[in-house]
Amino acid sequence: MRKLILGFYVSLDGKSADGDNGIRDVMMSIDDPEQEEYFVSRLWDTGAFLMGRNTYEAMADYWPGSDHPSAKAMNEIPKVVLSRTLKSADWPETRIASGDTAEEIAKLKAEPGKDLVAAGGTEFLHSLIRLDVVDEYHLWVLPAATGKGAPLFPELDQPLNLRLVESKAFRSGVLKLVYAAADK
Repeated sequence: MRKLILGFYVSLDGKSADGDNGIRDVMMSIDDPEQEEYFVSRLWDTGAFLMGRNTYEAMADYWPGSDHPSAKAMNEIPKVVLSRTLKSADWPETRIASGDTAEEIAKLKAEPGKDLVAAGGTEFLHSLIRLDVVDEYHLWVLPAATGKGAPLFPELDQPLNLRLVESKAFRSGVLKLVYAAADK
């Protein structure tokens, strides 16, 4: 059974990189070839990227013409857009899943292949956390605090108990932290 991995860039104070809080600029300004090589090599361990419509539209507009080190992986790895409103997807290796999100993810997890990675904005990732379908959290903690912006985790009815599975520090100050649900 494949795992669903939530990958997310956050500030030291736990704010998301999708918004107008400056964290995306920090992320784009970091020059760390070791971290970039590590990140790209891990992309190739992805069986499919899961995303919502908004993220799909932004990524489909950016990645096909990009020369970024991640572009080849982003363009070649299969993508699944979880959306009831998107009618067509022209970015190669993309399909649309328009059913119930939890059911669609259960079907994807049951397929053979490499693990699934959820990529996207805070709203989409919050929906996955609330549905309790995330098996691992791969957090890329950036060496900056913003004091504003959307938090990584939505308000929860009860605590989400996690255990640290892996950590890696890079010279730039970026930390990769991998957490799994304590009960999975």
